[in-house]
Amino acid sequence: MKIASLVVRVGPEHLDALKDALRKIPGVELHGASSELGRVIVTVEDGEGYAMTDSLLAVNVAPHVLGVTLAYEYTDEGLEHESEHPEPMPGLPLAGDGIGSAQDKEA
Repeated sequence: MKIASLVVRVGPEHLDALKDALRKIPGVELHGASSELGRVIVTVEDGEGYAMTDSLLAVNVAPHVLGVTLAYEYTDEGLEHESEHPEPMPGLPLAGDGIGSAQDKEA
């Protein structure tokens, strides 16, 4: 599962046209809009038959879009390996080595 939240900027006079265009993009859901600020809050989610990255690109190139800010992104890909503890890389200090701690700064 992949999901992202975006703030999409638009000229206030084009807000309704942009909202209509965004509703046609797979995986896009509108959550709020401000005509005064010219902003639309959307989430983009991946799904069957399309990729979230394609939908993100479609939002960016939608008519009347002035800019897009990524507010949040989440993916659960690779989490099945999160419980495994990787081997430390040679030459890197371990967390309990005290390197860079407050004790070092006092000495």
